[in-house]
Amino acid sequence: MRSIVTGGAGFIGSHLTELLLEQGDEVVALDDLSTGRLENLNRAVRHPHFIFVEGDIRDTALVDRVVDGADRVFHLAAAVGVRIIVDHPLESLRTNIHGTESVLEACRRHSVALLLASTSEIYGKNTADALSEDADRILGSPLKSRWTYAAAKGIDEAFAHAYWQQFDLPVTIVRLFNTVGPRQTGRYGMVVPNLVGQALRGEPLTVYGDGRQTRCFSYVHDIVPAMVRLQEEPRSVGRAFNLGGSFEVSILDLAERIVQLLDSPSRIELVPYERAYGPGYEDMRRRVPDNTLSRELVGFAPTTTLDEIIRAVAQDRASRMATQIGASGLPAPSPAR
Repeated sequence: MRSIVTGGAGFIGSHLTELLLEQGDEVVALDDLSTGRLENLNRAVRHPHFIFVEGDIRDTALVDRVVDGADRVFHLAAAVGVRIIVDHPLESLRTNIHGTESVLEACRRHSVALLLASTSEIYGKNTADALSEDADRILGSPLKSRWTYAAAKGIDEAFAHAYWQQFDLPVTIVRLFNTVGPRQTGRYGMVVPNLVGQALRGEPLTVYGDGRQTRCFSYVHDIVPAMVRLQEEPRSVGRAFNLGGSFEVSILDLAERIVQLLDSPSRIELVPYERAYGPGYEDMRRRVPDNTLSRELVGFAPTTTLDEIIRAVAQDRASRMATQIGASGLPAPSPAR
């Protein structure tokens, strides 16, 4: 089977690429390397059935060539991360909307099944006890760049669903809730690697707002196999599925747990949203998934604990820090007691 992974050099995309290669697929990873990194594909590049193509998903001719002859496409390429969305709203909108349309149109032309990676961000400020796939979307003002990602991904889903309805294109949508694991960086505002990196360096852990906002973190190795199973399940076509963690934690409690687990001397510092992202920034107070649909259809049941997630991210971050320090010739810091 020939599988295409857009955003294949990214955090989730690279793990998905490896899993598909292990399953015996020929895999083509398409990535413009704006946020993805070639080093994420160090294992894949040694595989004889792997091909890397550098390029932008908005390049319709390129996307058409890559998709031609494929059996399925996993569309993960997107402008992601709070920092990118806030600092580059126009570029983010163009990438997420026009890029997805480009991929969908190529899949239609070549009759290729598609799995679209969406996000829990589409639920916006809905603080329901457990968000089901048909839950209302409650978004802030479209004039606030904070909501451009949620708006764009909602349009992506609408595009994908319309291609299924109008052209009978096999499309499955997955909504990811705060997926975490090795290879994820804190560079673009990803909270767990950012806090873990600060703890390892002995720096203050910066928690935005009052820290009482809650999230459910999920481990990449729980999520990626479920994505593949959903794509392979015929009953998933034309539907959306939540894939998220099973435990809810406040960001403040998360920071405290990171300090404790890593035996870090770091203190926790509360930072106003205005100082971090500028005036008018809004956040979600709560985001908890209802995984019933994915559990019933493909047996999705995340098992990795928060402590295991933190340790895995810390091991990865420490390894990367050591590599960077070795390359620079600087002495290593002593972040933990």
